[in-house]
Amino acid sequence: MNTTASLRPALESGIAELGLTLPAATVDGLLAYQDLVSRWNKVYNLTAVRDPREMLTQHLLDCLTVVPPLRAALADVAAQAEQGGAPLRILDVGSGAGLPGVVLALCNPTWQITCVDTVAKKATFIRQAGLELGLPNLTAVHQRVETIRQPVYQLITSRAFASLADFTALTHESLAPGGRWAGMKAKLTPEERAELPASVTITQVQPLRVPGLDAERCLVWMQPT
Repeated sequence: MNTTASLRPALESGIAELGLTLPAATVDGLLAYQDLVSRWNKVYNLTAVRDPREMLTQHLLDCLTVVPPLRAALADVAAQAEQGGAPLRILDVGSGAGLPGVVLALCNPTWQITCVDTVAKKATFIRQAGLELGLPNLTAVHQRVETIRQPVYQLITSRAFASLADFTALTHESLAPGGRWAGMKAKLTPEERAELPASVTITQVQPLRVPGLDAERCLVWMQPT
């Protein structure tokens, strides 16, 4: 059994702990994605985390933790999209190795995910991952996020990208009417909250628990005031 395959029980346990139900093919895809990250990481330095078990916890499970709250928050928009309405578009900013964008694309095939990063090798990796994992709903863009104008997105996410003030300032032109931001954070400090302009309102700070990780995590929901 290769190293990645040996992680399947831990991944399945974490998925169950999060209350997620994912098809076996999706679990296969998540493991294949981690294997891709590990292989490319040897040359392209996509992430500082190199141990496979740490990668599982700190990357895969960390990103899977936001799937249930995102699904709940976007249920109405997703339903409209499935009934022939405008597609549900999500922009993942500063995706790096595709976290959480690739994970979201794997778990939600009807969501249109665009990952943007200013580092060419990271955008190239995400593009290759989409091809190898068979993800037609995944797009990788090598571009500065503040230069993106079209299309607009119902949700814009980030994970360890920038302060919330910078995150929202750089992406407000890409937010659809009625859209929201969701920032993945270790914790929201009073200082970071105070830095947000009056034009941005925090609607919820949602605590998250990552299976196997003893550390604070939260999802900060924001919208234009």
